[in-house]
Amino acid sequence: MHISRVHTDGQVRVSAPRHLDDEAIRLAVVSRLGWIHRHRQRFAEQARQSQREMVSGESHYFAGQRYRLDVVIRAGRPAVRIRNNAYIELAVPPDTDRAARERVLERWYRAELRERIPPLLEKWGLMIGVEVGEVRIKKMKTLWGSCNIEARRIWLNLELMKKPPQCLEYILVHEMVHLLERHHNERFQALMDRFLPDWRLRRDELNRAPLAHAEWEY
Repeated sequence: MHISRVHTDGQVRVSAPRHLDDEAIRLAVVSRLGWIHRHRQRFAEQARQSQREMVSGESHYFAGQRYRLDVVIRAGRPAVRIRNNAYIELAVPPDTDRAARERVLERWYRAELRERIPPLLEKWGLMIGVEVGEVRIKKMKTLWGSCNIEARRIWLNLELMKKPPQCLEYILVHEMVHLLERHHNERFQALMDRFLPDWRLRRDELNRAPLAHAEWEY
């Protein structure tokens, strides 16, 4: 049995074999109360952004850097670009509402994240000695990444494109190591220590980064 994650609202998810009864599960959870309290405290202290209104002047993050959004109203296809290393320029047609502006920006984040995945897969596939079947991207409310071991499929949270590059690399390596070890046990930690010795520092950096309005955790 293991406690798989603590959610940002403090709820705890437990995975347990079917043969364990409720009392055995209760005792196992009690034995992990210190760990649970530490994770709850971490989430309580982590900075959170308010909901983005998608208007000029508000802050947005890209690859760990903070930018000001500049909404440019013009005819034609929507487009996004970094301008002067200070602004994320979001060009949209007139009458594009907040939700539509957000979708345009999210498509840009997705494309940028997709570009960064292949060289990391090539590098770490050779170092770790595993082959990933495919990597998919989606918005996830409770995880930065996940791994389907049987399908050799890795899912990455779209929000990672807002975080520092070393955090994206940490999550990808983390999920690739799961192809060697399914559980977060001593062997898993030893493998992480071998392949990415500073993984704890990267994890801490990711946990310090501002959470989006829809809360995330890892």
